[in-house]
Amino acid sequence: MMEKLDPHFTFENFVVGAANRLASAAARRAAERPGVSYNPLFIYSLAGLGKTHILAAIARHVEKVYPDKEVEYLTPEDFLREFVGASGTQGEDQVRDRFKGVDILLLDDVQFLTAQSEIQELLLLSLDTLTGEGKQVVLACDRPPAELDGLGAHLRTRFEGGLLVDIGPPEYETRVAIITKRAGLRGTTLEAGVADAIGRFPWETVADLQEALDLVLATQEKDASVLTPDEVLSILRQSSEDGEEESGSELGQFLDELSDTVAEKVQAQEAPWRKLLREASERAEAGGFSAESLRSKMEAKSPPDDLDEVLSGYQSAVERLKGVAEELKAVGNPWPEAAHGLLGDPERLEEAEALLASAVERAQPFPQIPPGPTLEELGGDLPKLVIRAADQLVSTDRTEYNPLYVWSGDGAAAQALLQAAGRTKTDAEEGSRVALTSVGSFAEEFIRALSTGVAGAWRERWWTADLLLLQGAERLEGTERAQEELFHLFEALGRRRARVMIAADRPPSRISALDDRLRARLEGGLVVEVEVAREELSQELRDSLHTSDQPVAHGEGSEGGPPARVAEGAGLEGEAGLEAEAEAGIGIQGPEEPGHDVGADPDRKPKDVAAQDLEWIMSFSPKSPEAPGGDAVDQGEILDALAASGGGGEAGDAWMPSPEQVVTVWPRITERVAEEED
Repeated sequence: MMEKLDPHFTFENFVVGAANRLASAAARRAAERPGVSYNPLFIYSLAGLGKTHILAAIARHVEKVYPDKEVEYLTPEDFLREFVGASGTQGEDQVRDRFKGVDILLLDDVQFLTAQSEIQELLLLSLDTLTGEGKQVVLACDRPPAELDGLGAHLRTRFEGGLLVDIGPPEYETRVAIITKRAGLRGTTLEAGVADAIGRFPWETVADLQEALDLVLATQEKDASVLTPDEVLSILRQSSEDGEEESGSELGQFLDELSDTVAEKVQAQEAPWRKLLREASERAEAGGFSAESLRSKMEAKSPPDDLDEVLSGYQSAVERLKGVAEELKAVGNPWPEAAHGLLGDPERLEEAEALLASAVERAQPFPQIPPGPTLEELGGDLPKLVIRAADQLVSTDRTEYNPLYVWSGDGAAAQALLQAAGRTKTDAEEGSRVALTSVGSFAEEFIRALSTGVAGAWRERWWTADLLLLQGAERLEGTERAQEELFHLFEALGRRRARVMIAADRPPSRISALDDRLRARLEGGLVVEVEVAREELSQELRDSLHTSDQPVAHGEGSEGGPPARVAEGAGLEGEAGLEAEAEAGIGIQGPEEPGHDVGADPDRKPKDVAAQDLEWIMSFSPKSPEAPGGDAVDQGEILDALAASGGGGEAGDAWMPSPEQVVTVWPRITERVAEEED
């Protein structure tokens, strides 16, 4: 029933003054964040002070900013017509069906719906249904809930459960601004001093003010002339005497006094400097810009010392606001609701510039990953297991581990794997947001965002990544603020089920001065060591790796590759996946002979292990004294071997997983049985 609302009733056309400022601000907030702020919003005032204008403004604003949301405006007659005769269970069903799909309900003149208890029940049910689903409700009334006769306690509690705001009669400055605004909307020019003449009359409502303006404009149209302030006062005096004969003498005395005041004011306003300010104000307001700053200067007794600078500065601000609006449109403003109000007020130019800077920052793309090998093309340089682990992270709908932390002694192989994973993701999923950065670049970007005041937009941009690739994690040492930002970034990405892959030259346990929470996140998925030195990479791949901050270029290789050791985490795809990996011939360094310390001989070549041993090593579960192959294996020796890979715990300590990861896994079903039933 939106057709009942005047299309001119918008926030832009609503003149804000001291008497309605709170109601206007609350209504804007409800329109910009429906269902979140002030629900329900209860606006009350005497008739004719702008309640319906505010309801309509909310509706128009929501239609513009949230075109997919359904807005419903109802008068008391509409409400009664909808639910006449409804009661009990039938009424409840009717209410739910009626408001199904409605996102914002605007209910006017609520005072007419509180006379009967049955109607109050339906109204209460309507409020509970909508607010319970997070929908916005805005109510307009001619008095506060406490003054509504016969209002039930439950309904009164609902009315007062959100925010109560009132609108008072407009003061002189607001009355003048309303007259000027309404005349401008009708494309009519008023003689200097006419708006002041009308505004100085103590009208109690906006409706009365509108009637006075209508009378003036009708007289001008009939006489085909522009009325002077004295003529306007004469017309208003005659109209008041005809309508208020009993108080005519008192009103006449007031108008006589007003006539002298207006005459003096008109003479002052006819000064050239006031004319310049007025004309500039009218041009700006015709273009949709606020001119409150100029009009306030018109009220002064003398012109400003820097009048030319005031006018030129104001015009420059208007032109810059136009430019800001165009630039926001070009970058695709992600916060359109924030722009409303800013782009029409030259006094808020700095806020508009800040919004533009944030929008530009938010729209910045992530750095492109340079051409280079994909995961499939790394077979000759890196072990199959780590390639498989990276592919499982970036190519499956649901990954078994997240994040994936890969490290190599000099960092080169881990970096190559990380960047190849990014290329695989972008090739497979067009439009996916892959963010490649290093710890150093991330920290520098954060400092830049803080210094330029766009940290919020910068943070929001990173939080939209589908795959985060972080290089040089070893440089996290001692970077407290960067660690804090990365921790919250990991948390935000985790909530979105985004993927994270990290490359470094050491495991998390050997990064000193690392926040415990961040260390837990780094160790929370799978930590893998890539036992490939820079010299073992192909020449082409090696030449492309200059620093940890530079993406790798193309590299070629053949099938196979050197082995890798899984240091921490769970299996790639559970027990079945691990068995398949082992059967495929992927080398996982583990215990070779009883009593031999694998990690003690760096020159020694590892060999493949059986699937059950692979499961056991990757699960960190205790092993029975007898190895699957029949050889006795000392558990302490195996833990010593795993310690050489840099597992959880402090450097130099006996190996232990992170406290957050201590999960006992018994790969074989016979070891899970606690007691056999007869």
